[in-house]
Amino acid sequence: MAAKTYLSKMINGKTFFKEAEAKWESAGDGITRQITGYNTQLMMVKVKFEKGAVGYEHEHFHSQGTIVASGKFKISIDGKTVILETGDGFFVPPNAKHGAVCLEAGMLIDVFSPVREDFLK
Repeated sequence: MAAKTYLSKMINGKTFFKEAEAKWESAGDGITRQITGYNTQLMMVKVKFEKGAVGYEHEHFHSQGTIVASGKFKISIDGKTVILETGDGFFVPPNAKHGAVCLEAGMLIDVFSPVREDFLK
């Protein structure tokens, strides 16, 4: 199978993402998420937070990289807490406890490896 054909079949049936065509779903009080694409090894998700919303501390076996697309967040990873703003980012190793508090309404762009199958149910 040609690489181009394989890639287009692996990314949720789509090679490109159109925001207007993807649904937003609740991910907690004041938090919504939109899955932008995935395959078995990688998933990208946009997460909107209202001011004061809390992404409670949790852990998972996935690696996670996140960019602050807008807003201001207090991010905690394995007991260390920092304030991050638009353009900043962070990396969460597998099984590290992490959480977020939204200080100014905004959006995070999360990338997970492997895919977060729990988000697809």
